[in-house]
Amino acid sequence: MTDYKKLDQEVTELSDVIWDMASNVWDFAELSYEEFKSSALESAVLAKHGFSITHRGLSGLETSWVAEWGTGKPVVGYLVEFDALPGLGNDTVPTQTPAKNGNTNGHGCGHNLIGSSSIGAAIALKRHMEKEGINGTIRVIGCPAEEALNGKNYMVSSGIFDDLDVCLHNHPAMVNSALNFHSTASVDLLIEWKGISSHAGTSPWEGRSALHAAEIFLMSANMMREQMEPTGRLHYQILNGGAAVNVIPDYAKVLVRYRGKSAENVRKYKLWLEDMAKGASLSTQTTETVTNLGGIYDLLPNDALAEGITEHMRRYLPIDWTEEEQEFAKSIQREMNKPEDGLSTTVMNVPYGVEVGGSSDVGDVSWKVPTMGVMFASWPQHIPPHQWGCTACNGMSIGRKAGLQAAHVMAAQGLEIMTNPDLLKKATAEFISNKNNQEYVSLNDSNENPRGILNDEQLTNYDCCLHSALEHFGLDENYHRHAHCKHD
Repeated sequence: MTDYKKLDQEVTELSDVIWDMASNVWDFAELSYEEFKSSALESAVLAKHGFSITHRGLSGLETSWVAEWGTGKPVVGYLVEFDALPGLGNDTVPTQTPAKNGNTNGHGCGHNLIGSSSIGAAIALKRHMEKEGINGTIRVIGCPAEEALNGKNYMVSSGIFDDLDVCLHNHPAMVNSALNFHSTASVDLLIEWKGISSHAGTSPWEGRSALHAAEIFLMSANMMREQMEPTGRLHYQILNGGAAVNVIPDYAKVLVRYRGKSAENVRKYKLWLEDMAKGASLSTQTTETVTNLGGIYDLLPNDALAEGITEHMRRYLPIDWTEEEQEFAKSIQREMNKPEDGLSTTVMNVPYGVEVGGSSDVGDVSWKVPTMGVMFASWPQHIPPHQWGCTACNGMSIGRKAGLQAAHVMAAQGLEIMTNPDLLKKATAEFISNKNNQEYVSLNDSNENPRGILNDEQLTNYDCCLHSALEHFGLDENYHRHAHCKHD
């Protein structure tokens, strides 16, 4: 049986490094595709600790990167996320209070802890492997735009996951559990109609209403619900329906998300929705354009890895919260009219056969390589993610403790994969079985995400952030890929 005491010490010694990353990224709170400071800082930390930055800007996602250390097999991947959410900025107090720095974005999903925990685990594992002479490769993958559900699903096309033996990830939550769930696949469609404007009172017959096309489409989509399977979900947002009531709208735009039990199911309903958009344009003598913003696969569970990671979780979790931390959590629960049960003090049993209605771009990774994650309590029970209370907890001692223990779990699971070939064989066999001879074919229409491409000003800003982060650690790298950084 593997002795994890030496590895535990490595993680503990990195506690300040882990929290420095987490707290800075919490302050930065940058949105999807614009994680300039967060991406730069975390890649620089890995470079400082002996990892080689082998790739930047994968699949059109400029703030993505890959850091690697070691040689040979096994190859273990650690996923990093760092984007925040709009409107969730909050101070580290148990009331809805603006952040002191004025940033209205906030880490209400705890991505500031995701990156720091994965990176801390990877650095600790590297140190331990060096001292103990353990062979293997650690690959840390910086993944932008998880909140847009359009990061890893594009990065898969770069091939960076193809030779991994196992991929590990983590996510803050209100409970402690292995992320052994089967999630939905999904696709986002942006549908635009163009018509002819005209005065709505004096000559409406001269116009062709793009808004009418959107209305017909949405009525058709809602009627489709009767023919959707129970696991299907349909959401939409009207982004543009005209600018004035007395003008026939010549432009309308709708964003639609369809979720289904599998990629095959999503493809089927995607075609149906595209037919509806065409039908709506024919009915109103308008023209339609359908843009596939990106699709993601369902997340495959892996019982073998879930059982292993749950054993490690029971060694490091639950956390011994202080009375003050529990009262902080209960205050948030009072504010939100939730039961005042505080923070979780248990570790859930391995979830088997659990279906969830949500989606994650980790799903695409799970179809390329055996994948498992740890979900750890960093905000109060009964509080779903994407809330101000989550932001508050993730920026103070609750988040610090949670992120450190998650790093312990991730490092231990990585070491077991490196040193236990039987676990790796079981996980691989289950992965092959779960795929059921289905090959992965991306739900995206292209290999690069067009929303991840930055303009010249953004590129200069990002390059300056890279320069500053590397300079802070006394490092140098050929980071000026697009524009000259005026920081020089």
